[in-house]
This record gives sequence, C-alpha cells and structure tokens, in this order.
Amino acid sequence: MMRRLLLVLAIVAATGAVNPAALDPRNPTCPEKPDWGMAKAMTLTPAEKGGKHVLIADGIIDARLPIRLKAALEADERIEEIWLKSRGGDATAGNLAGKVIRSFPGMLTRIPAGWTCFSSCNFVFMGGDRRLVEPGGVFMVHMFTHTGDRDVIEISVDEGTEETTRLIGEIEQASALLASEDNDFLIRMGISRKLLTEVMYRQQAVATKENPSTRYCLNQEEVSKYNVMPLEQAD
Repeated sequence: MMRRLLLVLAIVAATGAVNPAALDPRNPTCPEKPDWGMAKAMTLTPAEKGGKHVLIADGIIDARLPIRLKAALEADERIEEIWLKSRGGDATAGNLAGKVIRSFPGMLTRIPAGWTCFSSCNFVFMGGDRRLVEPGGVFMVHMFTHTGDRDVIEISVDEGTEETTRLIGEIEQASALLASEDNDFLIRMGISRKLLTEVMYRQQAVATKENPSTRYCLNQEEVSKYNVMPLEQAD
C-alpha cells in the first residue's frame, strides 16, 4: 500500500498537477469552484505529459463523443492514457464512451489533481482498464434522475391529474431503466455496485434551501473502497 501511495505521489509531481481547489463550505466533500472543463462539446487533444503520450478529454459529453473518441484512439496508437475534465453531459453517450475505452486493452484513465470529472464523465472514466484519481483529483457524483426539470413537472400539474399521472409514470420508467443500465455498466467495468446504492442514489435529486448540495466527491479512501481506482493495477 505504501509503495502504491509513493507511486501516485511521484506521478503527481511528474505531471506538474496543481493544488486542490478550496472546499465548498456548503458541501465540504467538494471544491467550491470545480475545474470541470470547458462549457462546450468535449475536445480530444493528444499531448505529451510526464513522458507519456496522452489524450486530454476536456468539455461536455455530447451524443457524438463515443464515435469521436473511438476515431481518436484508432488514429493514434501511441496514446496510453486518457485525462478527463468534464461537467458531464449526455448520460447514454457517457456509458458508450466508457465501453469504447474498455475496448482498448490496457488503457489508463486519469483525473489529474485539480481536475473534476462529474456526472456522466464518471462512466467515461470507469471505462479504463486501469484508473487513477490523483490526490486532489475530483470524482464528483450525483443521483442520476429524470426528475430534475421542475418546469415540466409544474406544467403537468397545471394540466391536471391525468397528465401528472402520465408524467410520473414516464419518470419512474425512465429512472428504472437508467438505474438498470448504470448497474449493468458498473458490473462490466469491475466497479462495486455499492457506489450506486451507498453513494449516488443517496444524494438528493433537487437542491433545497435547507440542503443546497446535490453532489458528493469521493475521497481517496472511497475511490479505492468502491474500486473506482483499483487497489492493485499495473504500474
């Protein structure tokens, strides 16, 4: 365990990672101002970092990311790591992009210190055969839900009981399907299903005045506990 910790610290020093951001006083598990990348479709940029040829994935996960990611990896066989920084995006595309990464044996995914991987970015990251959340890197999760659009819910209430009942049925069906897909993905990627039951699904879906936070950031102990970052992996 000590050898692994020293290895991680050496990698952080070699990559020139920045110090972690200040914590959010409303949610001390997460940074107050997360660095989760550009507010536009994810860019895929090859770069030399710490003596490694890596692919920097920065931005919002769009529907075409799985296709673009596969093409980028096929076009450059020297890529040995994927560095991720994203506020999330298309949930289905995130799952598919994770599966694309898993189809390239030995690929390592990394969240560098100071960078944040949130929401559907979690599933892209978990596609790596090997996975590293550097100390100071942020693996930020929330409850995957279809109930976040309050405007749609309020409109259905105004339209009457029948419309509200229909919407609730659609929400329940869609949420159950998403939960099933998430569970299946975690099993395939070797992640503990407890990540869903003990962490993701325990976060509140909608912020309230009493509890404005809907997010949770795993610490180094937790990323190991849930096998987000495997305890034993090749150097």
